[in-house]
Amino acid sequence: MKLLEQIKQVKLVPVVVLKELSEAEPTLQALCDGGLPVAEITFRTACAADAIRLGCEKFPDMLIGAGTVINAEQANRAIDCGAKFIVGPGFAAEVAEVCRDRGILYLPGCVTPTEIITALSYGIEVVKFFPCSNFGGLSTLKALAAAFPAVRFLPTGGISEENVREYLAFDKIIACGGSWMMKGTPDEIRQKTASAVKLVNG
Repeated sequence: MKLLEQIKQVKLVPVVVLKELSEAEPTLQALCDGGLPVAEITFRTACAADAIRLGCEKFPDMLIGAGTVINAEQANRAIDCGAKFIVGPGFAAEVAEVCRDRGILYLPGCVTPTEIITALSYGIEVVKFFPCSNFGGLSTLKALAAAFPAVRFLPTGGISEENVREYLAFDKIIACGGSWMMKGTPDEIRQKTASAVKLVNG
């Protein structure tokens, strides 16, 4: 619960794709320097686990989690490397069980009532809504929230500077995932991150 509150306070969860391990430290440093000490490092690349390990060693106060986690093997590897939370593009029962057994926050992707009911059956009340814009965006989120008043959401996919404030204004959204601040050099990432932090806290 403490981790969820921290995510709620920062309001943004940058989705970080690292193709080379050498990119990890300057990228994470840029996020911290921009005022956003949180990162969802996706498991789409070969260096993801090593990047999480390096990030947790170099930035112990940063909220570093693993994204695009789809099975128990990935979940265990990410947690062994120090990931503080696990994010999935969809719901995976085996990942939910690993996270429950190891006491790690799991944010599964859920876009239908059935998927949300499944998450609730595992005691999960905060879910990722992904890909957000493809599944109806804020209007769909509000309809789902009406049916499931205990559930809160982390929408990701199609979130940008243009619409993030509108999403965050809805009280069932704890934070938004996004990648718009992650493009460019470390200095550009720092500048975009600082602008994003100012935007969501303005």
